[in-house]
Amino acid sequence: MATVLVTGGAGYVGCILVPQLLEAGYAVTVYDLMLFGSEGLPSHPDLRVIEGDIRDLAAFRSALDGAQAVIHLACISNDPSFELDPALSKSINYDCFEPLVAACKASGVRRFIYASTSSVYGVSDAPEVTEDHPLLPLTDYNKYKGLCEPILLRYQSPELTTVILRPATVCGYSPRMRLDLTVNILTHLAVTQRQVTVFGGSQQRPNIHIQDLAELYVKLLEFPDAQVAGETFNAGYQNHTVAELAEMVRRVVEDEMPQLAPIRITTSPSNDLRSYHVCSKKIAQRLGYVPTRTIEEAIRQLCQAFRAGKLPNSLSDERYVNVKTVKRLTAKLLRQPVAA
Repeated sequence: MATVLVTGGAGYVGCILVPQLLEAGYAVTVYDLMLFGSEGLPSHPDLRVIEGDIRDLAAFRSALDGAQAVIHLACISNDPSFELDPALSKSINYDCFEPLVAACKASGVRRFIYASTSSVYGVSDAPEVTEDHPLLPLTDYNKYKGLCEPILLRYQSPELTTVILRPATVCGYSPRMRLDLTVNILTHLAVTQRQVTVFGGSQQRPNIHIQDLAELYVKLLEFPDAQVAGETFNAGYQNHTVAELAEMVRRVVEDEMPQLAPIRITTSPSNDLRSYHVCSKKIAQRLGYVPTRTIEEAIRQLCQAFRAGKLPNSLSDERYVNVKTVKRLTAKLLRQPVAA
């Protein structure tokens, strides 16, 4: 049985990915600092959960024992969280990246999949932003995500296959839920406030359903080396403006929860200028991969989660919003042992 180590595996995407890996027959090691706990992970005989910091190389090397592949999700995620303490965030998202990759290669890991982000493109008027488009990040979070990419490519070799994925904004329900992502935010507002506030509105934003993204990570473990080695792939499905997303949320929530109608949409100015129309033709042509779940399905899934009581205290519980949890636990991050 092949073993896959997932850094950040107890997070929003990890809690969907890990069960899919187990179902596909992999043994899984989750290596995560557990800022948000591990309650979203399943109980399974082939799952090993380790609380650890990716900056602690001694602990990370130990966790790598027996791993044939690594999916690297761990990071301080999103701009507001990164900006709480830029130096601390850089130490996690960038400074330890090359030592981590080098440790993987030395340990005999055969495939390393890196979760970058489509927000590395910043602002673009191009009708189709492909993987060859210049990286024009607007924030340090996006900048350091992009700067890790050439580091990883330097380690591409016959012994270590490296793959870079630039996912669109993720949407949909996870046991470790985030309500600070565009579609999730808008749906949360519609369900709890009966009003959706749009900041800006004209910005183009690509999205991908969380289940599709998790399935893609599993598939990227299985393609022959020659198809994915040293490659970078966009991973998006539907591109819409934020205003279009808000209208979609209003329509679906009113259909799923008619008692909430009418849901109002209001517009406010925004200082978030990120806007790009991501093209995912390369991954479709090279690997035959096309997502199958729509944004509407993600919104319906979230409505069902609210109805089922899976998102209690969503207006007050800070665990649903990364920046609030990271702010509260910054001291824990600063105290973490960091070993060479």
